Amino acid sequence: MFPSTSPEAGRESWPAGPHPGPAAAPTRGHPPAPRTGPAATDGDRRERGGPRRARRAGEPARRSEDEVDEPEEEVVPPVEVRRQLAVTIAGFAALLGVGLVLGAQTSGPGHRLPFAFIIFGVQLLFVLAWTMAMRPPALLVVAGISAAVAALADIAAVQTDIAGLAPLGYLAAGGFLAAVLGQLVRRVDRVRVTDSLGATLLIVVGVVAFGTLIVLSRIPAGTQAITVCLSASGVALTVARLTDAVLPWPRLAPQVPRGAAGVVAGAMVGTLTSALLGSYLVAPFTPTRAAVIGLVAAVTAVLSDLAVGYAEAGRLMAGEPPTMWVARHMQGPLGGFALAAPAAYAMCMLFL
Repeated sequence: MFPSTSPEAGRESWPAGPHPGPAAAPTRGHPPAPRTGPAATDGDRRERGGPRRARRAGEPARRSEDEVDEPEEEVVPPVEVRRQLAVTIAGFAALLGVGLVLGAQTSGPGHRLPFAFIIFGVQLLFVLAWTMAMRPPALLVVAGISAAVAALADIAAVQTDIAGLAPLGYLAAGGFLAAVLGQLVRRVDRVRVTDSLGATLLIVVGVVAFGTLIVLSRIPAGTQAITVCLSASGVALTVARLTDAVLPWPRLAPQVPRGAAGVVAGAMVGTLTSALLGSYLVAPFTPTRAAVIGLVAAVTAVLSDLAVGYAEAGRLMAGEPPTMWVARHMQGPLGGFALAAPAAYAMCMLFL
């Protein structure tokens, strides 16, 4: 009897070949012949077991097992540039540069203590900002040792018979070892010591670097070199930050609120300022020599300030909590002047 119902719409027809029948029964008295073909998999059984179900309208197609969803790239929104904050940092950099330049003018033969006190105050600001921003293990120990090293470096720069950097180098090495040993005392801090060696070294070396300005003031033409280099650095940092407040373009990185225009403009205006100062200073200064040493100091200061911004962005991306607001934004200008000081000493020894 034939079925009275019609086949379902959309059902595929049976295969055109002959329907496979049951295997022939083995002959009585003989075992069945072994199978030589590959074993049928579950997928083959499902394929031969019956017709496929037709996909209905609007139903998504079945994806193959080899198809893997690739994760979409996460688009990181750029950090907003805060104009008022950039102007505030520019003002701080300008005040810091003016204070260091005017302090250098007060130093003279047998009269170095006023300038040493000014340098020590800047060193304490550096210790506060950088320890709070980088948060090394045993923070109070590192801060105390760094402050002690800063005081000893200033005393050595004033009291030594021959002006040189050797006593400052010994103090930097001893202070770094003392800070590392202080971190190894507590078991909690001992685990993070290897990860914070760079931060501890930067803090100790940074405070000692300011002491090179006192040594430079004891060298002939050193006070003028301080005036040229620190003026170029202060102008470069100020112009770079003010340009970021007006035109932060092109962005160097989405996570860093700085623009390439500010970095380039700051270095150029700082070099121009040093060349103008060199035209008013006496020999051995000339506009060309002043422009060269001012260029090195300005570029060093601006790039150090930029590197601080990248380091802060890296800490935030790593999931570390943000640091103290004031310390975080004082860190860049202080780091720029800290590296500009030994650069000024080196350029004075090479070109003057």
